[in-house]
Amino acid sequence: MLFLEYPKCSTCKKAKSFLEENGAVFTARNIKEEKPSYDELKTWHAQSGLPLKRFFNTSGLLYKNLQLKDKLPSMSEEEQLLLLASDGMLVKRPLLICGDRVLVGFRPAEWEALLK
Repeated sequence: MLFLEYPKCSTCKKAKSFLEENGAVFTARNIKEEKPSYDELKTWHAQSGLPLKRFFNTSGLLYKNLQLKDKLPSMSEEEQLLLLASDGMLVKRPLLICGDRVLVGFRPAEWEALLK
């Protein structure tokens, strides 16, 4: 499993503790220092079955400063993926990738179901 986190994020800390308490074996990756690539994001988006907007950290300062709430609807999927790949702080976290399953954000029930 690959766990993408921002170590200062309280939700990421909870998610990491959850994984550790449940004996999950995972590789942690700092999303700011080692941002996801365009290809990774494209693959994860396809595997997740989620709308691409769910991959954006809509509560982040960068998202707000760039006024993405207004700009995203008129952007192509390609443009959105390139934007996400440009800065890890734009990406919703934590992300958990396990085989072909991708979880965006921390919802304990979803994560528990994945670990079983």
